[in-house]
Amino acid sequence: MAQLPIIVAPDPRLKVKAKRVARVDAETRKLMDDMLETMYEAPGVGLAAPQVGVLKRIIVCDPHREGEPPQPLKLVNPEIIWSSEEKKLHEEGCLSLPDEFEEVTRPDRIRVKYVDANNQPQELEADGLLSVIIQHEMDHLEGVLFVDHISTLKRSIILRRLAKQKKTGKRAVGE
Repeated sequence: MAQLPIIVAPDPRLKVKAKRVARVDAETRKLMDDMLETMYEAPGVGLAAPQVGVLKRIIVCDPHREGEPPQPLKLVNPEIIWSSEEKKLHEEGCLSLPDEFEEVTRPDRIRVKYVDANNQPQELEADGLLSVIIQHEMDHLEGVLFVDHISTLKRSIILRRLAKQKKTGKRAVGE
């Protein structure tokens, strides 16, 4: 396995829609393993292929809490087939927007169909943290960032701050 570089916003590659995967093969499985290693090392709870420069509809996540055994999930071509009308507000962050957090409203529960690492179709019902992680990572597959769900003012402040950090190579004072 290998760690992959994570693309940091603002970067136009994060705004491109990912392509479907025709078949899960050894190369796809290796990519998912590398993505998991990258996510754990970051540390994070989810990662989408576009965040590591691969425009494929692949996400990995692990909602386990500290002290629990890992529960990695690998989803290829995920599709939400149902979502609850009940919405919940959750604080979200993103490995592509380091140290930035905002509250986002999303459906509380979802049902997602996907293809697993063995190229088998699966369905999963998720609520709470897992639901948020999957929806957040699936947004990346559409070229959407969590800041696209917040006010234009907050979004522009965050993206300007990240652009400045990229340019100077360091975090702003007090951050």
